[in-house]
Amino acid sequence: MLRAPPDSLFPFRHIHKPNSLLRTRTTRICCKASLITNSDSFEVGRLIGSYGFMNITSSSGSPLGEDTEYSSGDLGRLRVQDVGEGSVKIRLYDGRVSQGPLKGTPVVFKVYPGQRAGGNEADMMAANELNAHLFLQNSSNGICQNLAILVGGFETKTGEQWLAFRNHGKSSAADYAKVMSEKVSRNRAAGVWNKFEQEETIKRRRYFVTKLLQGIMRGLAYMHDHDRLHQSLGPASVILNTITERDAAYLVPRLRDLAFSVDIGYSNLEGDPGLLSEGLWRRASTAGAFTPMEKRAFGISDDIYEAGLLLAYLAFVPFCEAGIMDGLSLQRLLESTFQLDLGATRDYV
Repeated sequence: MLRAPPDSLFPFRHIHKPNSLLRTRTTRICCKASLITNSDSFEVGRLIGSYGFMNITSSSGSPLGEDTEYSSGDLGRLRVQDVGEGSVKIRLYDGRVSQGPLKGTPVVFKVYPGQRAGGNEADMMAANELNAHLFLQNSSNGICQNLAILVGGFETKTGEQWLAFRNHGKSSAADYAKVMSEKVSRNRAAGVWNKFEQEETIKRRRYFVTKLLQGIMRGLAYMHDHDRLHQSLGPASVILNTITERDAAYLVPRLRDLAFSVDIGYSNLEGDPGLLSEGLWRRASTAGAFTPMEKRAFGISDDIYEAGLLLAYLAFVPFCEAGIMDGLSLQRLLESTFQLDLGATRDYV
């Protein structure tokens, strides 16, 4: 069964009964959410993959949080900053709902390690992600199609937290960029040169990337409108239902990975910030944001800054040869070399 986190990490008042639905209630909005919390209601399939987080202990003026997602290979390219791998490693599995009204629904399991493997941080991240999805899915405005949908979850005997999300696709924006950049490299290596075909490919890619960015911004705007920051926005945190550019009309990007999401409701900003958001509010204080209104504005601008870096990533990487540019190198180029001067960046490009 899914263990209810401590009240300090899980602000909903909750009632939890074995083999029953988890019902939640918040003081801001009277709402109910039903999750499948019985492990017997799921079937677990193959391991899809795993990923983790990196901790940037020092950086040259980067306003990003201390916890940022990385993909394999990124650490070796970050030479200027002091970087270490986070202690929490996430595993992803295929699966489906095996009984009940949602029987047959495909899901992706996101598995947080137990305390013995991931420490208290893993439990805090799992509780925070659960809390964020419950709140956002309980909105009176309905569920946003640009956010991943939580179906349920459970805890194993070893303390692992398994969160089950609807399977709307397994490829991320990072996977899309990698596939497209490799395609550019293959075409150039093969000497493929058809001007008309190349122009059509670029048009399709621009349209796909534009629609991808529109979906990302809609998802982020929805979160901000509902008093939530993402705080871990990057190419790996955007899941896609297709990476085929000819199917761009059916593309629906969805934001995932809300483990570092922050509640920016005014009542929360006046209380204890919580361990996972300490870094954000420390940077806010350094920037001179002290009142709840100032802190809220700083937090939203911090998310928008991350969205801007993601925009730059998607504007460059899918159009470049493989290995020419990556997210960390691009961020360092924008922040250190060009000092965030967009005019100078355009001249360089």
